[in-house]
Amino acid sequence: MTADTRREAIAAYVIERGEARIDDLVTEFGVSRMTIHRHVEDLARQGVLRKLHGAVSAQPSGVYESLFSFRKTRSLAAKAALARAAVGEIEPGSVILIDDSTTVNALAPHITEVRPLTVVTNSLDLSERLSGVDELKLICLGGEYHPTYHAFIGHLCESALSRLRVNLLICSASAISGTSAMIQDPLVVRVKQAMMASAVRKVLMVDSEKFDRVALHLFADLKEFDVVYVDDRLPVKTADALRAAGVSLKLVTEND
Repeated sequence: MTADTRREAIAAYVIERGEARIDDLVTEFGVSRMTIHRHVEDLARQGVLRKLHGAVSAQPSGVYESLFSFRKTRSLAAKAALARAAVGEIEPGSVILIDDSTTVNALAPHITEVRPLTVVTNSLDLSERLSGVDELKLICLGGEYHPTYHAFIGHLCESALSRLRVNLLICSASAISGTSAMIQDPLVVRVKQAMMASAVRKVLMVDSEKFDRVALHLFADLKEFDVVYVDDRLPVKTADALRAAGVSLKLVTEND
């Protein structure tokens, strides 16, 4: 096994499990601790994995976002239900803006049912899935490619957004604390806030597991969104408190 192949295998092993101990990696791949540590250092520099004491993780923390391919495997039923519900926000002939989140990425198979349509996105994954679809104009936002998000962020992306006006934004967040939507990465916050400024109508899709959690940076107040879609595993007490605070909340069941 070459070094590159082993690094890819280590990343896949950790992403599948969420977290792994260094000793487990040594046993699994039959190489020295020094070799494993070298591979982990390389993967951490690339933003693929995060180093812990005696372990390595693909899980997010309050200041660290997990890899796109790992997040894409989480809360699948909730994301699918949210997508089925939120696609009703999209009107044929409109211009919609979609962020790079794996939650909103679940909209991809439904978007093709609402045409003609113009889709603007910074997500490379979504761009690849929607390219070449009849009656669907695709506008890809430029910027610096970031492997953690499988998307383009940074100044060029923000600059492009400042010159656009769209009918609808559909986006997500990393964590919800009270009525605050939060994001770990400040560069991602800047892009999402630029998206908010360019949209007439704003929709947030977020699964219930992200509530009562924190991330480092404030993205937006939930009251800034025209509607917030959440799966119905959200505690009743939390839902009631959000509505009392003025949040336009729509609960979605997995069977919707």
